[in-house]
Amino acid sequence: MVHAFLIHTLRAPNTEDTGLCRVLYSCVFGAEKSPDDPRPHGAERDRLLRKEQILAVARQVESMCRLQQQASGRPSMDLQPQSSDEQVPLHEAPRGAFRLAAGDPFQEPRTVVWLGVLSLGFALVLDAHENLLLAEGTLRLLARLLLDHLRLLAPSTNLLLRADRIEGILTRFLPHGQLLFLNDQFVQVLEKEFSAAWPR
Repeated sequence: MVHAFLIHTLRAPNTEDTGLCRVLYSCVFGAEKSPDDPRPHGAERDRLLRKEQILAVARQVESMCRLQQQASGRPSMDLQPQSSDEQVPLHEAPRGAFRLAAGDPFQEPRTVVWLGVLSLGFALVLDAHENLLLAEGTLRLLARLLLDHLRLLAPSTNLLLRADRIEGILTRFLPHGQLLFLNDQFVQVLEKEFSAAWPR
């Protein structure tokens, strides 16, 4: 099962930018249970805990992405495409997976699958035993759909104003955090259904 999906900022690997990694959008599919914690549970405390956990994942993804780009020796790409209609080559985008030990930051061990596309990072937080190939394929599909339908890399894009569209895509392609085995025809049907419900 997928526990969380997030979109966050990525900084260029060779810059001395001291800005912080920002989580632009996150969706948590399951709540963590903390039976050993004696402190009272409240909605605000749980929300802050989830926010800290998601930010910790985003920082680790950004660190892994920067490390991979530096180690590859390839020149860093510009942070924005030349035009908003330009296709982003997802097959060349930095990607990877890493494990989180229990307690760092989640109570159970988790696996994170990530994809870095220019200035944006996409990540799925999964159960430790999930199918990584299926998760990577789902993450690439989600990134492509979000980039195509929402024009996320356009300079004037505001993710906060498009949260309902992001949720529409997640509802169809990652329902309740479940990874789906999808063939190309079914993806096209779901994409047409989404396009009809949310015209560009």
